[in-house]
Amino acid sequence: MHIMEGFLPAEHCAFWYAVSAPFVVHGAVKLRKVMREQPQMKLILAASGAFTFVLSALKMPSVTGSCSHPTGTGLGAVLFGPPVMAVLGCIVLVFQALLLAHGGITTLGANTFSMAIVGPWVAYGLYKLCRSMGLSIAFGVFLGAALGDLATYIVTSIELAAAYPDATSGYVGAFSKFVGVFALTQVPLAIAEGFLTVVVMNALSAKTHVLEELGLAQVSPGHA
Repeated sequence: MHIMEGFLPAEHCAFWYAVSAPFVVHGAVKLRKVMREQPQMKLILAASGAFTFVLSALKMPSVTGSCSHPTGTGLGAVLFGPPVMAVLGCIVLVFQALLLAHGGITTLGANTFSMAIVGPWVAYGLYKLCRSMGLSIAFGVFLGAALGDLATYIVTSIELAAAYPDATSGYVGAFSKFVGVFALTQVPLAIAEGFLTVVVMNALSAKTHVLEELGLAQVSPGHA
């Protein structure tokens, strides 16, 4: 999901900035409210951001000559909701662009939309759907984190195809090629990310009072 600096045309960069900005502003309001009303959650917020930073900074070589990354946004989306994750994800992407040369400032809007907005909303929506169906918290966290990861790369493929349509098959052909490049490595990575997110949530469940304040119970299926 790290579209590199200068890769998108200027008008596309401006468009994705404009699309992402309202989500980030709304998320900043939500984040301020969480920090004001639940100051004890600051360490968990920091841990969610760190989890996203570390996972999304990992570069996994792809057999197609590209590279893939986990996203790590599912954890924060489940714990604090997608609006807060929009801010945390955007901050992570800024630091990665400046310190690791992953992504870029001109492409920050596009990368924020795919990784910090769409991915967390998909993860949160699926988690809530699983819970409404009476499924375990562990399964909801796994499914949300895994498919939120895949949704990020689908949106990235949409962004790239819009900027670089195929000469013969147009936008649809370009999208098929981009999503095909990502799919071979991203599908197993998404599954692994889902399991890892459940492990981290289980570790947090040792802090029962913290999860209860966030409206969560034990993550283990036996306690769900």
